[in-house]
Amino acid sequence: MSARKISVGVVMDPIESITAKKDSTLAMLLEAQRRGAEIHYMLQGDLKLLAGEARGCSKLLRVQDDPEHWFEIGVEQEILLGDLDVILMRKDPPFDIEYIYTSYILERAEEAGALIVNRARALRDMNEKAFTAWFADCSPETLITRSMNEIRAFLTEHDRIVVKPLHSMGGRSIFVVNSDDNNANVIFETLTNYGREFAMVQVFIPEIADGDKRILLIDGEAIPHALARIPPADDYRGNLVVGAVGEGRDLSERDLWICSRVGPVLKENGVIFAGIDVIGDYLTEINVTSPTGIRELDRIFDLNIAGTLFDAIENRLD
Repeated sequence: MSARKISVGVVMDPIESITAKKDSTLAMLLEAQRRGAEIHYMLQGDLKLLAGEARGCSKLLRVQDDPEHWFEIGVEQEILLGDLDVILMRKDPPFDIEYIYTSYILERAEEAGALIVNRARALRDMNEKAFTAWFADCSPETLITRSMNEIRAFLTEHDRIVVKPLHSMGGRSIFVVNSDDNNANVIFETLTNYGREFAMVQVFIPEIADGDKRILLIDGEAIPHALARIPPADDYRGNLVVGAVGEGRDLSERDLWICSRVGPVLKENGVIFAGIDVIGDYLTEINVTSPTGIRELDRIFDLNIAGTLFDAIENRLD
């Protein structure tokens, strides 16, 4: 492990808007500060390219584990992003064109010497829904299409399906559709924007009632516990932000097998921190933008996941 103090940049949503007791980015920043790191806080709008150089208008940041007062912002300065040791890309989706433009700036910073967590090219290439296609043996039968007719045929074949957009997070615009649902057509029209946008369709997995398991991987290796997010009685979505209840679970043999398939590919592509979602025995999403779950798993199992993450980061810097 590196003994020197490192400089850490973080690109995130406004820090005043987070929920401190649940926020995985705050857990990372607390660990970085514990190790003596100098933290540079930036929003997307603070980044730029000038004469081919990645630059940022950063503010020095101090954090504390206090749900009432978790940050102090200090001096603002313009920096060369490549001069930072590490940049944590923690901006939440939607994964839109602005996110892609941001990744270009971060890629220039990477070429100038900064370690980007996660690698900018991986952020562009590994859409959190679509990338499951590279692991079809781990996933439920899945269709990605703009065709409403194909979605209707998929529903007829499988009787019950899940339909969701490719670019959002937190359970937004996820629909469970039954073959006798009179709202099916309007759902398909809305999610495909009348056939102009791709949507993801999966076979419904009844085991969602037992929880949508979030499994965290660091440098391709799984944390040995999952956070099972159990939907409320009136919802199918296993997302904490819509009322799901988190429950700690040990990983099953099937979970470990899925991780053994996905983890090495993530590591090879520069994804140091990822969160995969598993319902029953099936991989449903691969989250590489801003995975969450650190603080809940830390509390349940007395872990320090951010510490494990920074061990992996410092090993990369040595």
